Amino acid sequence: MRICPHADTGALEELLRDREHERAVVVVESIYSVLGDAADLRRTAELCHRYGAMLVVDEAHGIGVAGGGRGAVHAAGLAGAPHVAVTATLSKALGSQGGAVLGSPLLREHLVNTARTFVFDTGLAPAAAAAAAEGCRIIDTDPGPCAALHAVADAVASAAGIVRAPGAVQSLAAAGPEIAVAAARTLGEAGTLVGCFRPPSVPDGISRLRLVARAGVDPGRAAEAAARAARSVGPAGSVGPVGSVGPAASTGGSVGAPS
Repeated sequence: MRICPHADTGALEELLRDREHERAVVVVESIYSVLGDAADLRRTAELCHRYGAMLVVDEAHGIGVAGGGRGAVHAAGLAGAPHVAVTATLSKALGSQGGAVLGSPLLREHLVNTARTFVFDTGLAPAAAAAAAEGCRIIDTDPGPCAALHAVADAVASAAGIVRAPGAVQSLAAAGPEIAVAAARTLGEAGTLVGCFRPPSVPDGISRLRLVARAGVDPGRAAEAAARAARSVGPAGSVGPVGSVGPAASTGGSVGAPS
């Protein structure tokens, strides 16, 4: 296994071109869960096709918002590409539980017959499968929740004074882990739930609060909560580099006081 520098497609090309083994699988997140930035899926898929590699895209933060709700892979025009597979969680934007692998018929047949974690697992409860299917139907037919989520994300980024990340995850940096933990605790006591990242879950120097927009939150209330979050971390608050691929689904801490 080789770790590629974050969002560096030049380094990825070098790794693919100079690899020792014939087969290769490149694994990326469509929208990264900590910084909220987006992978360059078109370029990554192009490199994988050129150098004979499989591309696996984790759409945990993409399904439900990007590409009109169909995900960042769809937004990048890669849906159905034979060398691209998608891993999807059903427990975030779809509001259920479990997960799925989306790919070619050959890949699906291979996984059904050889993937130990599938072969020896128990199938989803019918209620969970039905809930996920209904979530997909809503995404496919109702653009309202997607638009509402983006309105909230706009309000959050503006109020927090950070660069608008492409999806629901808006990342607010803290000067250190102690500040991030204290800020998250104080905000929680005031009724605002935020995600808190600090070592060892992230490297030193990347402690931050994750503000996640939700479609059901009033943009004005979300803006008030985001402004409180920005004040709680002080002048270090900022966002990491963001990409340009479409928006992401929401997960983790939510911005906005509970109703």
